[in-house]
Amino acid sequence: MPRLDARFPVLRRSRAARRAFTLLESMMALVIVALGVLAFVDAQSAFTRSNTWSSQAATGMLLANEIREMTRQMTRHDSVTGLVAQGGVAVGWGREAGEVSVDDLDDLDDLDGVTFGDGGLFAGPVDAFGQVIPEIDLSGEIVIGTEGEPVSLTGWRQIVSVEKVDPYNFSQVRPDVYEQQPSSQLPFIAIDGFPLRVTVSVTYQALGETQATEITKLTWIVPP
Repeated sequence: MPRLDARFPVLRRSRAARRAFTLLESMMALVIVALGVLAFVDAQSAFTRSNTWSSQAATGMLLANEIREMTRQMTRHDSVTGLVAQGGVAVGWGREAGEVSVDDLDDLDDLDGVTFGDGGLFAGPVDAFGQVIPEIDLSGEIVIGTEGEPVSLTGWRQIVSVEKVDPYNFSQVRPDVYEQQPSSQLPFIAIDGFPLRVTVSVTYQALGETQATEITKLTWIVPP
């Protein structure tokens, strides 16, 4: 029994030495955990933004190249009416009478000022064959509207401009009716003998946004 009595003070001293975390230590631990969670959330958000940007950039370039492929078989100006100057106006520039559908667009200057998509002259966006590109859901299926028709790719537009440019300086835009008069150094160039600069601007407007954002712009020169 004396031996047992001798152990009791030791046990009491061991229990007295134990203590819990202090308030400061607990707060520091909470701060460290919170910073880790915030860093993870910020990294995840940055990844999502980067992934969204790359997806939109790829889609924008695809839509711009669809228009470029569409124009590969087009003549620069209408093969029937041509392009002539009458009274200071370039007759034949732009869509001719009766060209009311995408299939009617048969030359490059028909595309000047044309928009494919929401608020544009034609439904869109369109592919190289002039067909409307449908919206695809997460399961890979085409989205069908309330009237049984495929829903077009939501929020995207293809805006096309066609400009006549100087043959010696592609950055200098010439009026549609312009002709180059002959000189001692330069030959005569008729109204329809100039290079054309085609520009496709692809924009995207997400749901809830009030303004569209330009995603990509593609420009190329079509020589005479």
